Amino acid sequence: MRAIVLTATGEPGKLQLSDLPRPRPEAGQVLIRARAIGVGYAETQIRAGTLPFPLPLPAVIGAEAVGEVVEVGEGVAGKLIGSTLVGVTGGLGAYAEYVLLPAATAVPVPDGLAPEQALAGAVPGALALALLHRAALTGGETILVEAGTSSVGTYLVSHAKEFGAGHVIATAGSPAKRDRAAELGADTVLDHGTPGWPDGLPDVDVVFEAIGGAPAGQVLGHLTPGTGRMLCYGLLSGEPAAVTAADLMTRGVTVTGCSGPAWAAQVFGTHYPQMLARLAAGRSEAHLARTLPLERAADAHRLLESRAVTGRVLLIP
Repeated sequence: MRAIVLTATGEPGKLQLSDLPRPRPEAGQVLIRARAIGVGYAETQIRAGTLPFPLPLPAVIGAEAVGEVVEVGEGVAGKLIGSTLVGVTGGLGAYAEYVLLPAATAVPVPDGLAPEQALAGAVPGALALALLHRAALTGGETILVEAGTSSVGTYLVSHAKEFGAGHVIATAGSPAKRDRAAELGADTVLDHGTPGWPDGLPDVDVVFEAIGGAPAGQVLGHLTPGTGRMLCYGLLSGEPAAVTAADLMTRGVTVTGCSGPAWAAQVFGTHYPQMLARLAAGRSEAHLARTLPLERAADAHRLLESRAVTGRVLLIP
């Protein structure tokens, strides 16, 4: 089968088209013939070697795919063969014509929903739903969505008021993206590329922290004393949020790390199928920016690193 192999971390050109043996599903797995493969910004950081990630090289990276089941492993119902499932691999293996998925978390694509649309919306939408539930908005609160036109930020901005936000502040790094954030429903849009941008923030009740680094500490200083919450779920800067215990104690606020196995189990066990149902019912929209052939995986990474797209980029085998 054709697959994109990373032999060494570095620039996008390190992603090379190769011919590999077709994998065989082990117990609890399904093998799909991929129809589309998701490309995430975190994968550009894994490829570059800037995001801590256990990566045995050479490796086929990629975590999201949708396609037809062609083989099942022990303990998996044979009736799944021929069905179209969308799911996540657990971290590796998706940039290929055939992809292994855990059967327990792979979900049938709902009737009336195109597989590409399902793939584009499922993961970022599920993460946004999980974050909005964890935020426990009480109604009328002011929230800040960093990177409001990123794959997850798009859904946070779109659905925040449905979950109880009163005023939505979003950040974006270009005029076009700031316009897009406003179209999605942000009441105020700030340029997070401007040095010291958090200085002009009002008191904020909930921050969806996606950038990390020093600005996170500055933003924390604007959390509402006593009740403010910061939910950390991204590292777009490549650095963890610069927040200390002392910062929390002086304002009596909370910071929650939204990652790890327990968080993933909630996202993919509960919110992932919920998001697919929302997409099928028209309650959420899949934001698909570009599709590229599998062999152009390097170009897909360059596109994401350029920050020029607002929406998902998919590879088509």
